[in-house]
Order: sequence, then C-alpha cells, then structure tokens
Amino acid sequence: MSSKGSSAAKREAAMDITEGKSGLWGWLAGLVVLALIAVPLSAAFAFATHPHSQQLFAGRLEEVGTGAYQAFWWLVTVFLVALPILVGYAIAKLSARSLAIVGAIVALFVIAILVLGQLFVF
Repeated sequence: MSSKGSSAAKREAAMDITEGKSGLWGWLAGLVVLALIAVPLSAAFAFATHPHSQQLFAGRLEEVGTGAYQAFWWLVTVFLVALPILVGYAIAKLSARSLAIVGAIVALFVIAILVLGQLFVF
C-alpha cells in the first residue's frame, strides 16, 4: 500500500507544473497588462506634455488652470506606468484567495467609475 501512496504523491507533484515559476507568471501578467494599457498610457502622456490639449475637453476643464491639468495627467501617467508592475508583483507574491479579493475590489471600482462617469459626464 505504501507504493500506491507514494505513486499518488508523485503524480500530484508532477501535476503542479507552476511550482517555483510564480515570478514568470508575474512577468507575463505584467506584460499583458502593459499591452492592454499602451494606448491609454500614450494618450495620458500626450495630454500631460501638451497643455494646449486642454481645449479638447471644452466645457469640462475650462475652469482649471494649466498646471492643474498637467499635474492630473502626469498623475494618471504615473499610475498607468505602475499598474503592470503592481499586477505582476501581485500575481507573483499573493495567494489565490488574496488575488480573488483584490480582483473583486478592482471590479467593483471599475463598475463604480463607469456608473459615476455616466452620471456626471454625459
């Protein structure tokens, strides 16, 4: 019977092919996120470096100064640059339960942003 138990343990160990490779999964997840946010990242950088783009948001951003406009877009740019790094780190270091909790919180924030955007912008 001990040979059956040891063969089951060997099969279970062989099935876990991701053991020790969480860093690689983190890099892959970060790279995928970077590819997904490439266009918003370049747009945020363009808005931050060209203050005359404030005229594109006519009516909404006329009251704020040029400095505040640029500071906002630089802040958005920094957050977008940090996002792939944070996602990769989270995938590499957090447990499955922690990832599910963080994913649920992010999903709720995205839903709240979409609802508030629809209420106040349009």
